[in-house]
Amino acid sequence: MKKYIIFLLLTQLTWAQEPTKRIEFEAPESYPEGVAFDKGANVFYVSSARLGTVGKVTKEGKYSALYADQSLKSTYGLKVHPDGKRLFVCAGDANYSKFSTPDTKKKMARLLSIDLKSGKKLADVDLSGLVPGEHFPNDLAFDKDGNVYITDSFADVVYKVDPNGKASVFSQSELLKSAGVGPNGIVYHPDGFLLVANNGTGALIKLPLASAQNGTKVKIGQFFPSADGLLLNDNNTLTLVQNGGVNKIFRLKSTDNWTTAEVSQSTSVEDRFAFPSTAAMSGGETWIMNANFSELAEGNNVPSKKFSLQQAVFSPVKK
Repeated sequence: MKKYIIFLLLTQLTWAQEPTKRIEFEAPESYPEGVAFDKGANVFYVSSARLGTVGKVTKEGKYSALYADQSLKSTYGLKVHPDGKRLFVCAGDANYSKFSTPDTKKKMARLLSIDLKSGKKLADVDLSGLVPGEHFPNDLAFDKDGNVYITDSFADVVYKVDPNGKASVFSQSELLKSAGVGPNGIVYHPDGFLLVANNGTGALIKLPLASAQNGTKVKIGQFFPSADGLLLNDNNTLTLVQNGGVNKIFRLKSTDNWTTAEVSQSTSVEDRFAFPSTAAMSGGETWIMNANFSELAEGNNVPSKKFSLQQAVFSPVKK
């Protein structure tokens, strides 16, 4: 009887430490960073930091190419347009591209839109001439008027591209600056402001659309260095993805329109996310892209063939 009880306890402990559900897919060498979910087609779209492609992943884990272009080096953040017909993609050459060249390395900054039905490129906006210096177009968000806001993690700015494709600098707030990678994940709030994660400082920044230079830090009881993707669940709830060795996903709550916020939930260390980067909602489920960038940073000579989307399951944070 004693042995049986010990066996049950060990079984329960093993079960408790199992990572959460994953959708594994084969996309050799791609190292996807961005993820977006298409409700109409019931598929995920994923980017590629190494190959510069855009792929499609079914719930069953079947990967296929949606868009490929030899001029692209790396693709990062991507989002389905609110019209459900187009996919917008950040394209650059920040660090891990297999096809990097001196002409494009830390210089390329483009915003692409792709027709989801045909897979053809509809628009290609060059952002590289808006501010001098190095560039890393990282993530994007849409407002209610169809404008697109793009973070540039090396130039420490947020760009704006209007529905006609006209590009401009939206914000160069001091709060976006960082010694390394700066503004990263970005979301639009229906009350007329953007929330931006500063990867280097670990701060969450609030930028009003009406006065972009008057940004403020959201007051939170902690910082999130290596903060990556953001996902606005509702007006008062935000999902924040943190990598850089932490490799956890957090839920933040605000009761004062994001003047302040607190961490209400997080995932478990036992979930073993592999350099989580971005998040997407499918129904009531939150799915996280495991970018596996640690392999690239360590100079892995045998690039991975398989990657995964992993479900985030949250537990309350003890006060």
